[in-house]
Amino acid sequence: MPLVTLLDYAGVAVFAATGALAASRKQLDIIGFLFLAAVTGIGGGTLRDVILGVPVFWVSNRAYVPICAVVAVVVFFGAHRVESRYKLLLWLDAVGIAAFSVMGAAKGLAITGSPIIAVVMGMLTATFGGILRDMLAGEPSVLLKPEIYVSAALAGAALYTLGDLAGLPAPVSALIGFAAAFIVRGGALRFGWSFPAYKSRPGRKPEDIP
Repeated sequence: MPLVTLLDYAGVAVFAATGALAASRKQLDIIGFLFLAAVTGIGGGTLRDVILGVPVFWVSNRAYVPICAVVAVVVFFGAHRVESRYKLLLWLDAVGIAAFSVMGAAKGLAITGSPIIAVVMGMLTATFGGILRDMLAGEPSVLLKPEIYVSAALAGAALYTLGDLAGLPAPVSALIGFAAAFIVRGGALRFGWSFPAYKSRPGRKPEDIP
């Protein structure tokens, strides 16, 4: 099995696990687990394929939805054994970002041949599922936290694309992209890496504008 394909399966499974963990934090029933696992696991790839105008990956390959379902059931019966489910969610999310940033970039590059589109597709694939998960579960959005998030996906997608353009073997480019995204996101989680925040005065409220 090609490494990029393996990363795709792994990314779906890991993101599905984060969706199911979010469901456990909200004490949902098994249907809630299945729904959040599926939305998180396949959400980013669905958006990518719709934008690229290609058959949606989980419709073409019917293995993805069962993967999400199996992960949801496992988490449903095993989540109580994890002491800090939110911390596990964040670290699994970092793995998912790393895998999907590479897979999204690989698919974008293969279909369009454009490095810019490849990087954008990597970022969307890696982040959209997590954004949907947080919105549906009522968790604080990952985009509103100070630690680096989208930039980790950008690093992974960009380095994979650069490696491919440089003529590196696909597995090498994939490993480089995966490692870059995981290191950046992992460092943000472990050490609080962030970019300088906007410090100027906030915008005025509509009622204050003459």
